[in-house]
Parts: sequence; structure tokens; C-alpha cells
Amino acid sequence: MYKVFFKDRIVFLTNNIERDLCPDFGAIFKYSNKKELQDFIKNFENKEDIKKAFIYHHDLDELLTLFSKNFKQINAAGGVVMNSKNEVLFIHRLGVWDLPKGKAEKGESIEETAIREVEEECSISPLEITKELSPTFHTYPLKGKMVLKKTYWFQMSYKGDAHPKPQLEEDIISAEWLAQDKVKSATQNTYASIKEVLSELNL
Repeated sequence: MYKVFFKDRIVFLTNNIERDLCPDFGAIFKYSNKKELQDFIKNFENKEDIKKAFIYHHDLDELLTLFSKNFKQINAAGGVVMNSKNEVLFIHRLGVWDLPKGKAEKGESIEETAIREVEEECSISPLEITKELSPTFHTYPLKGKMVLKKTYWFQMSYKGDAHPKPQLEEDIISAEWLAQDKVKSATQNTYASIKEVLSELNL
């Protein structure tokens, strides 16, 4: 199953509706053709009272491909960075807590993107990738078009003792190590997709 976030609303893509369907869904669609899928997505975008919707098809990867074609697609990568004290690196940007991440550049691997973005946004290095995490998907409007951003996530370790510095030109006002008992408080003011990443690590 894939979860696609429309801010704090979710479209679930599944190939097993009996297993994945939750009782509080607001809409459901069995894939039939591209036009009806497009109409279903637009209807979900416009009806903000629908918080959860399900789309199902026997081939999950094909469904993701079909779904993605309705958006401008962007790849990004980021990290959940922990230091020697098991503190987690957070940034504060545009009024919310976030994890360092950014768009992939031409010619670099997604792992290189993740490390580069954390280093640029927080001014710490060297970083070591210790685990690949599940990607997240979220949508947002850009220049009159809807974007679907796939963000690849990695758990990383930092063994140095430098204090992170925010990349101010990216609207980041602070970059901080948070003790794990402070993470829950920070995630009261973050994005639904970020909560998804942290939950994979039981944070």
C-alpha cells in the first residue's frame, strides 16, 4: 500500500482492499480507466471534507504509475539524522518543524541527494547512511499545476560535535538536535508525511 498526502488528507493506493480499508474512509474507487481515475483525483482535491480515500487495482506498482501521471513529478531525498547522544536533527521552516530534505539534482544518486541536502540545510558533515526508510508521497500546487513529490528517506548517523546551522536562504530559521523525548512535542507541529517517517523509527 502507498499513502499519498494532500496536506493532512490521504489517498491510499492498494491492491488488497479487504486488508487495507479503514472504517472512516470518505471515498473509494476501483481503477477502471485513466479518465475516471483523473476525475476521482480532482474530486478528492476539491472536496476537502473527504479526509481519506482509497483507490485499488490488482497491480500496485502499475496503479502508482497511473496515479503519478496525473501530476508533475519531482524526486527529493532527506534524512533522519541521529548524533552520538541519539538526538534527532530537526529544522524549523515556514512555521513548522521538519526534517532536512530537498530536490534531487541531475546526475546524482538519491543517496547523494539525501546527504547533500542535509549538509546544505544544516551545515554538518560527515554523515553516514545507516538504513533506507520507506519513501513518502505528498502533493502541492506549483505554478497552477499539482505536483507529486516522492521523497526518499534515510536514517543517518553523525559522529561529530558541531552544532547545526540553518540555511537561512531556504527559509530555515533554526536547526536543532532534539532529545527523543522532545520529538513527540515537535511533531505536534509538523507535516503528516513527516510523522509517517518518524513512526517507522518509533520516534
